[in-house]
Amino acid sequence: MEKILWALNKMPKSEDKCLPVMSIENIKQAREFHKSFPQYSITPLAKLDGMAEGLGLGGLFVKDESYRFGLNAFKVLGGSFAMARYIASEMGRDVSEMTYDYLTSEKFREEFGQATFFTATDGNHGRGVAWAANKLGQKAVVHMPKGSTKTRFDNIAKEGAKVTIEEVNYDDCVRMAAAEAEATPHGVVVQDTAWEGYEEIPAWIMQGYGSMAGEAAEQLREVSVNRPTHVFVQAGVGSLAGAVVGYFTNLYPENPPKFVVMEAGAAACLYKGAVAGDGEPRIVGGDLQTIMAGLACGEPNIIGWDILRNHVSAFVSCPDWVAAKGMRMLAAPVKGDPKVISGESGAVGMGVISTIMQDDEYKELRDALELNRDSKVLMFSTEGDTDPDKYKKIVWGGEYPTV
Repeated sequence: MEKILWALNKMPKSEDKCLPVMSIENIKQAREFHKSFPQYSITPLAKLDGMAEGLGLGGLFVKDESYRFGLNAFKVLGGSFAMARYIASEMGRDVSEMTYDYLTSEKFREEFGQATFFTATDGNHGRGVAWAANKLGQKAVVHMPKGSTKTRFDNIAKEGAKVTIEEVNYDDCVRMAAAEAEATPHGVVVQDTAWEGYEEIPAWIMQGYGSMAGEAAEQLREVSVNRPTHVFVQAGVGSLAGAVVGYFTNLYPENPPKFVVMEAGAAACLYKGAVAGDGEPRIVGGDLQTIMAGLACGEPNIIGWDILRNHVSAFVSCPDWVAAKGMRMLAAPVKGDPKVISGESGAVGMGVISTIMQDDEYKELRDALELNRDSKVLMFSTEGDTDPDKYKKIVWGGEYPTV
């Protein structure tokens, strides 16, 4: 069976100039924006006491994003806030004026008109952008990489977006969306990966993701956990990971948690950067075949990378069985613990945490991270069963076994 690969972070530090993107003040703005939506509610934080006890941890907490805005994934937080920030900047207004009521009003349509938001997606981000555009009376064009499932395609199409599945990988779809946006009047690309010259919108998307991290921090305090000791977060391009790591680093500047970033083995660009150890990002090409569709990205977001190289303790590259194991564990946890319907990209944290704690092959990593009975561990289940057929094949049918 393919092994989990890991690398402790020994990279030289940068000036950390991207950390202020995830300032407490910026995240407060994002949260106020999201709260203005009638569909908004705080997603659950599952407290898995039985699982923690069995794994030898002091606490295990899973932020369950399958409830977000009825969209089964967290991604809408980023796309919607980036749209609001973009519209505010185009109108010369402050984002605090961009409430749901205003953005859906006739007055707004008269004052702003319509823009076309272009994006590339494996499913969740595109659905979030399409949903927000639909709600706010804007247009959306979404390109999906080859191998994308019909369920995810249909979920985007039903939000009124123009959507295609292309014969290229995710990173090439990003380039396609960017080129089309440039050629379209009032066209703008809303992508959570950043490159030289395209950094403002990805930073806004990361701030949108901060709403989820802010909720989780408050929910932990409600159960008397003033600060998690460890935060496990998955990465595709690294926008979510950079957002979570950046937020918690700013929230606990004197004593941040230990951060562990997990990727799909087929697209482990951040892990490869950590192995190289020089602080420069690495790129992974090819088809990036993995069940973790949301993590199948081979080119890092340069903003996220800069935050991660400065603050992450370990980078982990995960074969597909790790996510499958996590899905099954969360679906059928220890008696008394709440179950979490977690998709392939959402459950990888559960698979990693359980394997590190139970398999002595990873004792060196467990010891290096100081994971023990005193540890209060937070992870993010970023999606529910966004591909219901695949979910059943894995959880019910036993695909990708661990033996």
